Amino acid sequence: MMIIYNTILLFVFDLYIFFALRSSGIQFAKKKWFSWVWWGYSAMLALGVLISYKYSIPLMYRSIILVAFFITVVCKLIYVIILLIDDVRRGGVWLARLFRQRTPSPVVEEQQEQVDAQKHGISRSDFLLKSGIAVASIPFFPLTWGVISGAYDYKVRRQKLYFPNLPKEFHGMKLGQLSDVHSGSFYNHKAVLGGVEMLLGEKPDVIFFTGDLVNNEASEMRDYQDIFAKVKAELGVFSVLGNHDYGDYKYGFEDSAAKRKNFQNLVDTHKVMGWDLLRDEHRRISMGGESIAILGVENWGMGRFPKKGDLSKALQGTDEDAVKLLMSHDPSHWRAQVLDTDVDAMFAGHTHGMQFGVRAEHFQWSPAQYIYPEWAGLYKEGNKQLYVNAGFGFLGYPGRVGILPEITIFELLRGQA
Repeated sequence: MMIIYNTILLFVFDLYIFFALRSSGIQFAKKKWFSWVWWGYSAMLALGVLISYKYSIPLMYRSIILVAFFITVVCKLIYVIILLIDDVRRGGVWLARLFRQRTPSPVVEEQQEQVDAQKHGISRSDFLLKSGIAVASIPFFPLTWGVISGAYDYKVRRQKLYFPNLPKEFHGMKLGQLSDVHSGSFYNHKAVLGGVEMLLGEKPDVIFFTGDLVNNEASEMRDYQDIFAKVKAELGVFSVLGNHDYGDYKYGFEDSAAKRKNFQNLVDTHKVMGWDLLRDEHRRISMGGESIAILGVENWGMGRFPKKGDLSKALQGTDEDAVKLLMSHDPSHWRAQVLDTDVDAMFAGHTHGMQFGVRAEHFQWSPAQYIYPEWAGLYKEGNKQLYVNAGFGFLGYPGRVGILPEITIFELLRGQA
């Protein structure tokens, strides 16, 4: 349905822009070859998207098709907005003349545009049409660069976490976090392996994976299972599930035998890789006779995202633990439930930082912040902490602009920040 919807949307954009260009003063838009190029490109793009969905083609080619489709839709959407601005302006002029009891008509409007052109060298409509082409082309360059350079440009982000009640034996412990692998989007084994080796090069004592191993189905991990099986740590690798891991986007939200089998295959994948998958439960890790609690819940999200996690179940039996570290995929869980518990720190992912934005040492911005109050980095409320990892992989748009794929290394410290 999404493919049909997006194809129809592109067709609507094409119609609107095509006839706007044909009616403008842009001469090449009136040529016969322009019609063939315009509609031929769109037809080939729609056919490529259909083939990439219906048939098993190499991920490299599928990614090229989807990148071209995504960038085309974004550029044309911007141009449509510019054209709409001009149409609204012209409509306003038409209405203004109507209320001034003049005789409005398209002919009068066109004549006025010609007068404007004689005075200023170019009509306002033609100016918007021509300058709009340049403006609509702007996203092409960063979005293309985001695919070429950003998709696998892994960055290690270091973060100190302070706990007043941290047992002394854990002071200085290194904790690594990966999130949102989305293995079904990958097309470069060597680059993915390089990212995993970056994590292992940090030699973390324990590693958390905070959900979304796949996009739609467990089989996506087939070509990458051996790579992620290398993710090991002395005190263990602990993982939880994300909204994409349940197979809802492939098999639907209703129960079925195929969906249950796929889910069991995904659970088995965690086991084969040596990851300890926590499903509303907890573990304890020990150092020098001291221990802390590691909790993990199934996905709990706001809105349309599934609320499967049972935090109270995961907390059972942890009353005596000095520090509780929780893995929960969706950061919205923190404000909805976690802040009302004695969990010291929560580790999440899910947002990807929308794979687009700005992230500097003392400033960050992304459209994600208008959806999620906590979307990337560290957040605090009193002694409670949340860290949102911007993700290791990518989804939809196979690239990243500004918000690069992340490997997080935490240093646990006893005391106050």
